[in-house]
Amino acid sequence: MTDFDLYLFGEGRHERIYEKLGAHLEPGAAATRFAVWAPNAERVSVVGPFNRWDGNSHVMRPRGSSGIWELRIPGVGVGTAYKFEIRGRDRRLFLKADPYGFAMQPRPENCSLVSSLEGFIWHDADWLAARGRTDPLRRPFNAYEVHLGSWRRPWDQRHPPFMSWREAVDQLIPYVKEMGYTHLELMGVAEHPLDASWGYQVVGYYAATARYGSAQDFMFFVDCCHQAGIGVILDWVPAHFPRDDHGLAQFDGTALYEHADSRLGEHVEWGTKIFNYGRHEVRNFLVANALFWADRYHVDGLRVDAVASMLYRDYSRPAGEWLPNQYGGRENLEAIDFLRQMNNALHREFPGILTIAEESTSFAGVTRPPEHGGLGFNFKWNMGWMNDTLRYAALDPVYRRYNHQLITFSFVYAWSENFILPISHDEVVHGKRSLLDKMPGDDWQRFANFRLFTAYMCAHPGKKLLFMGSEFGQRQEWRDHDQLDWIQLTDPRHQALRDCSRELNHLYLATPQFHGSDCDHEGFRWADLHNANDSVWAFQRRSTRQDSGAPVTCVFNATPVPRDLYSIGVAAGGEYRKIFDSDEVRFGGSGYNRQSNVMSSAGGDQGSPYALKLNLPPLGAMFFVGPN
Repeated sequence: MTDFDLYLFGEGRHERIYEKLGAHLEPGAAATRFAVWAPNAERVSVVGPFNRWDGNSHVMRPRGSSGIWELRIPGVGVGTAYKFEIRGRDRRLFLKADPYGFAMQPRPENCSLVSSLEGFIWHDADWLAARGRTDPLRRPFNAYEVHLGSWRRPWDQRHPPFMSWREAVDQLIPYVKEMGYTHLELMGVAEHPLDASWGYQVVGYYAATARYGSAQDFMFFVDCCHQAGIGVILDWVPAHFPRDDHGLAQFDGTALYEHADSRLGEHVEWGTKIFNYGRHEVRNFLVANALFWADRYHVDGLRVDAVASMLYRDYSRPAGEWLPNQYGGRENLEAIDFLRQMNNALHREFPGILTIAEESTSFAGVTRPPEHGGLGFNFKWNMGWMNDTLRYAALDPVYRRYNHQLITFSFVYAWSENFILPISHDEVVHGKRSLLDKMPGDDWQRFANFRLFTAYMCAHPGKKLLFMGSEFGQRQEWRDHDQLDWIQLTDPRHQALRDCSRELNHLYLATPQFHGSDCDHEGFRWADLHNANDSVWAFQRRSTRQDSGAPVTCVFNATPVPRDLYSIGVAAGGEYRKIFDSDEVRFGGSGYNRQSNVMSSAGGDQGSPYALKLNLPPLGAMFFVGPN
């Protein structure tokens, strides 16, 4: 490490610090150089099987007052296990994995491994170039959220029983392509010791998990995704980290990566530590990690977990158990600065990359650029839409008339941020029931309600995300220890649900009236807003681009009562063509509506000069494009 490296790291601005800290093979030499940040240590050693884990054998040298320790060890090559033995100023010894290590052993050993990320030949230059030329607000984004360890498990008796990235190339990628998803959002890619954490308690921030193969296996998977036209989003967890003895907690015998004061440095309900975002070297660790995944693995974006917990010092804390900021407020100013720095760096260095915030509060400007006072994310999860819509969908239709606002309220704020509509793993686990199981009524009505819900999600402004298994109506809650219930696809009703999901996905892809105006208020117009008594609503979607075709009129009937010649106001006269009907027989519906083409008539409703007279199917959604 040069003096300039040390200076940049101390300032929190060394964006490629992962090329300096950690374990790095010397080109052409049978040696590895190690470097670690441990400013409060009395002694740091590299230990492993090469020295029988003896901390007296390979003692590292400090670099002045920088807090960085270095050592070159001959004869140590790829695959060698190691840890840092750190002796604190109180003489206690700590065995720690490498915070910047590129690979780790699976639990329970949890050692870092000397690894090289060089040599992989990428074939995605055209994909990356095209990604940087397009506007993410106007291109389709429909993500399939996947936990690879439970998507599908191999038939053999291997242990641990996980599909590999290379097997996923042959199975997951074709499925995602066929189903019409644009992106994969992957859970649990960074190394984590506890399977049941699903990857949200990270220890190896720079190490792709060994569960599914090597670093090169993951590179191969991402490269194949890009060649198939599929983007890759990683769940990224800079909000907190676990207490594991080999991890970041009390790294050099002191609160180094976390705050020493538990009122700032702990999430009691999660049992985890909170990063000290005000410390330059800690902020550098995280910003460089975001850049690392885009640089070395070519990922297309990061979905940042638990952003709300980062923004507020009193998040999930009772009075008296949190400390205000320097101005007496509840905002975590250091975390806000970190998020702005991270977003600025990523968007500067990797054009077209996406950053997505899981943020559930009314914090203003999450998707506004930092130079305009925002945090700089491209998108934010619309948790309000998710909560309201799931509440509405779970109601018996007889009570929906009294809760019409659960449908209409999301349009009050739908364009206040750039939103993604998420139905994630969090909504189908821990007693919340699967998406299909949330629906009321007998089996026919539950399947019809499911189709109505997914059609409404497709048509509602905002990008899309759906958790695996929901696309075919898995009946059981998600279980991380088992694969999806693929056996249910032997049931024609579940096959029909999957067919409906696939058709909606491809319709969204092919319809700029939907994806082209997701974040543009000018692309939306109410056609029927106030009919709470019948639980019917309708709106039009259109793209603001000139060559994108006629508007799409979307009509929803949330009761099992069919309604003949129902009047829907439209702006133009002419013929309207049906492009989707959730009640089609091939989707498991009744086939009630037989109007493939409808002529509008004069005398519309709710201020519209024309009207469509439609036969609304029970618990159904229909989309009409026109006039032609």
